[in-house]
Amino acid sequence: MEALTSVCMTTCNGERHIAAQLASILKSPRVGEVLVSDDGSTDRTLEIVRSFADPRIRLLAGPRAGLIRNFESVLGAARGEYIFLADQDDVWSGRKVDAMLHALQSADLVVSDCRVVSEDLHPLHPSFFALRGSGPGLLKNLARNSYLGCCMAFRRSVLERALPFPPGVPMHDWWIGLVAERFGSVRFLAEPLLQYRRHGGNASSTAEPSTAAWPRRFAWRISLAVHLLWRGFTHRRANPR
Repeated sequence: MEALTSVCMTTCNGERHIAAQLASILKSPRVGEVLVSDDGSTDRTLEIVRSFADPRIRLLAGPRAGLIRNFESVLGAARGEYIFLADQDDVWSGRKVDAMLHALQSADLVVSDCRVVSEDLHPLHPSFFALRGSGPGLLKNLARNSYLGCCMAFRRSVLERALPFPPGVPMHDWWIGLVAERFGSVRFLAEPLLQYRRHGGNASSTAEPSTAAWPRRFAWRISLAVHLLWRGFTHRRANPR
């Protein structure tokens, strides 16, 4: 029997695009569960999710503490050996699940390329990797994050290392990617397996330059490095040889 695959999605007022995204994810028979953690939507998001009536969907109440803590919460509820992250407004390729599960047989975390598109799916850039200069490497990604959560999938071993998220972590995908770099193996897939929708209301600004002041950006990196070191120390204490 194939190991369970979990898709973890967070939502908040995503009625415009959630139906297309869920439809694209549920097309794959290899998806065992889709956890949708809603962070207090006041539009038709919940109604649309329920309308799918697919037994694989688990609708959860988010902690209402922002995007990062919502992802932490939904990841904690995932039961799968393989975990995919999903945003509420993208569209998955029909090959995404198969290609990434295949890559996970030889890596602990996989991140694929994607096409950057407008709200109406008009092409803006053919490759996020080229736009961002994406690639593996702990120091490279500590200096400039190229981990895009909606393009990531990983083994449960990475999740167990990454949870709970440290206080003050700037973005969940950055932290998870660095954890995989530090404690596991990472693979970047050049194939674009997702249409990454940009529409001005995105919760993530990964495709655009950071607007944070440089002292804050520097502090983020110091904090991430310290937490990685501490996570390794505490894991060794909890799992002595």
